[in-house]
Amino acid sequence: MNPESNSLHRRLARRTFLRRTGIGSVALASLLKSDLAGAVSASAAASSGASAFEGILARPHHAPRVKRVIHLCMAGGPSHLETFDYKPVLAEMDGKPMPDSITAGQPIAQLQGKELKVMGPQHKFIARGESGLMISDVFKHIGGLADEMCVIKSMHTEQINHDPAHTFFNTGTAISGRPSMGSWVLYGLGSETENLPGFIVLTSEGGGQSQPISSRQWHSGFLPSRYQGVQMHASGNPVHYVGNPAGVSRDQQRDIVDAVSRINQIRNDELNDPEIATRLAGYEMAFRMQASVPELTDMSGETQQVIDQYGCTPGDGSFASNCLLARRLAERGVRFIQLYHRGWDHHGGVKAGVAKTAGLVDRGTAALVWDLKQRGMLDETLIVWGGEFGRTPMAQGSGRDHHIKGFSMWLAGGGVRGGTSYGATDEFGYNAVENKVHVRDFHATMLHLLGIDHMRLSFKFQGLDFRLTGVEEAHVVRELLA
Repeated sequence: MNPESNSLHRRLARRTFLRRTGIGSVALASLLKSDLAGAVSASAAASSGASAFEGILARPHHAPRVKRVIHLCMAGGPSHLETFDYKPVLAEMDGKPMPDSITAGQPIAQLQGKELKVMGPQHKFIARGESGLMISDVFKHIGGLADEMCVIKSMHTEQINHDPAHTFFNTGTAISGRPSMGSWVLYGLGSETENLPGFIVLTSEGGGQSQPISSRQWHSGFLPSRYQGVQMHASGNPVHYVGNPAGVSRDQQRDIVDAVSRINQIRNDELNDPEIATRLAGYEMAFRMQASVPELTDMSGETQQVIDQYGCTPGDGSFASNCLLARRLAERGVRFIQLYHRGWDHHGGVKAGVAKTAGLVDRGTAALVWDLKQRGMLDETLIVWGGEFGRTPMAQGSGRDHHIKGFSMWLAGGGVRGGTSYGATDEFGYNAVENKVHVRDFHATMLHLLGIDHMRLSFKFQGLDFRLTGVEEAHVVRELLA
């Protein structure tokens, strides 16, 4: 057999072997990308010497304040005016025309050309904790975190529709195909576990219109595919096909993985494609997850008191259940965890909608923070709570439209000044007017808390050095830091 036909025979045999053994499914396709998509970026990563679990940095740029991030993403755009931004003047102006001087020439999603009338806050605000932070009474449990929280009231972003706004918040740009912030963190610092992916995503829904969330929100873009996020299922089996096929023992599965690795190595010898090494690492990860995932989701070791604290039935698909799972992921070394709750889009019925959606996330959020604190883990964890944008102070019937000029989010955990607020919007809650914080400023601050200088974490792609914070001005908001 000549070398060319021998090579073709090996390729065909490899494909047949993968189909018949089922290892392709077990290997978790979500961990892998196509050869073509990853070839260029993988070559760059290979030259860096980063292994499957190590980041590009031999050590952080400076002493880190936290080890991990848990991002509680309130998808749909929660209204800051019903949650964390107390506006008594807005209440006084309820039903009156919105001043043209504020809205003229401003981006408005669905209220263009319509009469703009002020809608006052739909829920009562209460001073909470020793700090006296004003928090909506829809948050019975989150309100109890007042002295742990730093509420940023001057967030602003650049994209007024959901999908590009999520893309912007996750990647720092509205251009699809760029790496997500979780991937950048993993690329820089690597993972603390070899038995689970270092970047994991869970989703839940309820309480309002459930906006779809694209998997590109946790994609690695042009970074090597080993840095992309892995979505786990909130109910049922967290990962499909993670168990051995019927009649296949773990030792037999080990033999299969080893055989596939040898076949992949033959292919790698032909092409010298570093992305194949990523595929091999994916197979190894899948094999280890066959043991680690069942242990992760086995809640028999959790006390009833802890489960009651979260107020969920573990594995029921709720946000609260995902919060409990997030704590267990953090304990096991997962670097970046995102929990999306798809239910904050309230174009109509904002009063009842906010109350309902808040009720679905309130208890689980508070339980997660207190649970981490009780276990001595909050000081090494950054908690982020917020959406892709806020809502207008103008009414859209009984609801509110999308709003990007000023909205709220909060941080808690290591390195954050608890019991404080930062920045402000105007008296209508329309424009951020004091200590404005751009999404890229948040990215720079998050990386700083992890020990990373955002100006020094870059990746060369198509001849350019890319950063999470881009080439635009971004700064660490040091006033947020303890």
